[in-house]
Amino acid sequence: MNQLPEYIGDVPNICGQEAELDAVIARGRTRGLFADAGGIDFTQIRAAAAIALHQHQPLIPAGGDDLRSAALISNLQYMMEHQGIGDNHNAPVFVWCYKRIGEFVPQLMGAGKSPRCMLEYSGTLLHGLRKMGEHHVIDALKTVTCNPEYAPAVEWLGMPWGHAVAPSTPVQDYRLHVRAFQHHFAAIFGWEALERVRGFSPSEMALPNHPDVAYEFVKTLVDCGFQWVLVQEHTVQQVSNGRHPERPHIPHRLVCTNSRGESASIIAIVKTQGSDTKLVAQMQPWYEAQGLDRVELAGKSIPPLVTQIADGENGGVMMNEFPSKFIEAVEVSSHSQTPLMNASEYLEHLFALGIKESDLPEIQPLFQDRIWARMQPGDGPEALAKTIETLRQEDGRFHMDGGSWTSDLSWVKGYDNVLGPMEEASARFSERVLQPGTPSDDPRYRNALFHLMASQTSCYRYWGQGLWTDYGREICRRVTDIIDNDFA
Repeated sequence: MNQLPEYIGDVPNICGQEAELDAVIARGRTRGLFADAGGIDFTQIRAAAAIALHQHQPLIPAGGDDLRSAALISNLQYMMEHQGIGDNHNAPVFVWCYKRIGEFVPQLMGAGKSPRCMLEYSGTLLHGLRKMGEHHVIDALKTVTCNPEYAPAVEWLGMPWGHAVAPSTPVQDYRLHVRAFQHHFAAIFGWEALERVRGFSPSEMALPNHPDVAYEFVKTLVDCGFQWVLVQEHTVQQVSNGRHPERPHIPHRLVCTNSRGESASIIAIVKTQGSDTKLVAQMQPWYEAQGLDRVELAGKSIPPLVTQIADGENGGVMMNEFPSKFIEAVEVSSHSQTPLMNASEYLEHLFALGIKESDLPEIQPLFQDRIWARMQPGDGPEALAKTIETLRQEDGRFHMDGGSWTSDLSWVKGYDNVLGPMEEASARFSERVLQPGTPSDDPRYRNALFHLMASQTSCYRYWGQGLWTDYGREICRRVTDIIDNDFA
């Protein structure tokens, strides 16, 4: 297959090659890619640790003084150009944070060590780095992604292109985010690199718990070829007893059933602890792994895997302490009984032992046990809506807003002033672009999709009020204007 162009006009390549994507992903799923190259004796190690770095910067209408006409630029670019405001002086350090795994891996592997790190970069960040001219960052990432010598050390995770949160993003749009990331990633790093993208990281660790939305979420990931998804331990419950995972250091199977009785499942790697960047910056997962021993699963002895993800640039500890701690942990863990591993590498070893996906303990999103105690899958959406309303009236803590890295954050309540415009833009895109069957390689489709996904970035909800809400509403306005003008 030919290499995709990274840009088509001024818009990143985010759609139009769906058939090629499907062929590449199907090809990658038929062969092992990680275990043989990693050099780890899975039968001898006691435990392992996996870390992932989440990297994101939104696009904001801040390339000018007038909000309605300002160019859509990376927040990182705005920080770089206004370093005297707040914490914007961190912008140059952030740029290095986005690059540094591309420097550490060759250095450590050149010394005979076995570094491991999973990377999750939003499409808006990758686009922003390009538009800022920070090509050296992507070049360094290309080195460790595309060079066969270094590729075993780095595992990329899929994510929604615009850093959209699954519980409150329309399901058809969320699927477009996932496909857009795959397009954009392949255009930057190549088809072979895309074959190795098997895990998925939901933005803000936000997992839908509404049965119909959760089902569509998992079905989207499966349909797009993902093997596993990262979940926060406090957003899921064991199907067997309704408790949080009692063995969080082994893989689970996330099973989601909708109101019509349809089910979809995917392997879940459980992220433990909180979302404090100190945990990864100081390599806490590796220290925790040192205190663990092999456990039994389906009659086999396996090493547990301690998994954690954190922002790769935010906070003084991550910015300043991570480099030395990561290098130190790699040096000590390499060729030891508690190595660093990436999750897909771990799963390949696990299944090579004869363990099957059906052997993994089942989990479902939080609160679903209370729904299925009142109704049966197959009773339909109306029965589901009535059941949810009854449960809400009985218990003010019951909600269907999804869960994330913090248990007290709703991605719906309090965001009406921005969710309204987002829903309007999404509906307009569906009505004027999707439903008429506009080809996905149409430049008008690509431009409208680019702006729609930029408008659905979680940042516009996370901050709730103020300038960030104004940014989100303005991008939504542009989406509707683009669609009304181009698809009249």
